[in-house]
Amino acid sequence: MRIVHLFAALMTFGALLLGEWPMRISLPGKTSFGECFSTTRASARHCGIENKGSTMHELLFIIAATTVIYSLISKRIQGSIVTPPMVFTLIGVLTAFVAGDFLNEESSHEVLEFVAELTLVIVLFIDASRIKIPLLIKDYQIPTRLLGVGLPLTVVFGTVAAKLIFPQLSFWEAALLSAVLAPTDAALGQAVVSSPAVPEKIRQSLNVESGLNDGIVLPLVILCASLAGAGEPSDVGGLMIYWAKQVALGPLVGVVVGWFGGRWLERAKKADWLSPSFEKLSGVALALLAWSGALLIDGNGFMAAFVAGMAISCHSDCIGDAMRDFGEAEAQWLTLVTFLLFGATSVLPVLENFEVMFVVYAILSLTVIRMVPVAISLVGLGFHRPTFWFVGWFGPRGLATLLFALTVVSKFEVLHGQLIFNVASVTVVLSTVLHGLSAVPGTKAYSKALKRTCNDQSLERQLASAFPLKFRMFDD
Repeated sequence: MRIVHLFAALMTFGALLLGEWPMRISLPGKTSFGECFSTTRASARHCGIENKGSTMHELLFIIAATTVIYSLISKRIQGSIVTPPMVFTLIGVLTAFVAGDFLNEESSHEVLEFVAELTLVIVLFIDASRIKIPLLIKDYQIPTRLLGVGLPLTVVFGTVAAKLIFPQLSFWEAALLSAVLAPTDAALGQAVVSSPAVPEKIRQSLNVESGLNDGIVLPLVILCASLAGAGEPSDVGGLMIYWAKQVALGPLVGVVVGWFGGRWLERAKKADWLSPSFEKLSGVALALLAWSGALLIDGNGFMAAFVAGMAISCHSDCIGDAMRDFGEAEAQWLTLVTFLLFGATSVLPVLENFEVMFVVYAILSLTVIRMVPVAISLVGLGFHRPTFWFVGWFGPRGLATLLFALTVVSKFEVLHGQLIFNVASVTVVLSTVLHGLSAVPGTKAYSKALKRTCNDQSLERQLASAFPLKFRMFDD
């Protein structure tokens, strides 16, 4: 009951800020907070009271209040089936429901797109900085197969399913929808990549897959969106050159920024030139440097940020640990802000145009369309059946899918772009709930299954204890 009271207090304070409470409850004939808020807002516009900054102030209040109140209960619900993205998305939806047209403005998608893009860059960099390069080089088979076999098959399966379920889509629009939903987001299943009960090799592979697949898929999204908007492949050669530049130049910039940046920081630290505060800030700065530098030369900024983080991990742990101490908190908070904005700007409009087939495709995307290609890609590596199920299921859809869907709507003239965005939004909502609810119990079930099916000499059991844990829980 305390949790309920805390969030009731949050919504009450939010309502007080969003309008004059006594005025709204005294208005005759008004039965909903949204209607009252709309009336109050319209009156403010008529009287010349409202200014352009009011919406932003209200939004900042909701974000700050949600963060503070969730902080009060964060340890209490840590490790439960309730995850922070679930809570923040729900608060965003409630905000939109209470406030009516609070964020239904043309700029709302632009704000969400910018925050999601910035968040993804920092998250990719921090996640990559945790990866142990020696282990990745030694055990490259899983991420290589997931990205080289599983990812293309996922796009193919998703394209076929999209064309069958949504016959109004053209081939390129079906491929676009599949590509938008192909990248995974490890943040939604943080309990998976941070639990010592999961073998290190599996955690590393899921993290690498999540970090690289969005960068690999982004050029494909741009290609499909361009062809879907053009109606015919008028400039396939130019698009293929652009795709090649994205894939080649992005990682190159990441290597340069990460390697030399980490080297200089390490030397500055040894020379006692580097203050502790700027040592922490340097991580976010390097992530943004790699991202923006790659964009300046038509490279993929997301791949650059991820590769830069991997390059940083080659240097001393003291440099990487200091960056993570600051960057992890910033990345986690920005991730939660993104989900709150998503709930506030996108969920209710999608529900207004809801179709059952959205859910059908979303469920297929989270299960068959991913799990079958993953199983095919892992054949022959000697893993036990629980690993096939576990890796196949834990492919959440989150930041990258949101960002790509927003890009399709805002930057390309795709005939059924809104349908693609709606399906992607429904998939993200389902993934947030289903993967959040199943992360902790799924990890425990997988650990128990490994104990039953694996002996001490098995690959999973050996790797579970051979390497120290470097991941942190979302709520830590």
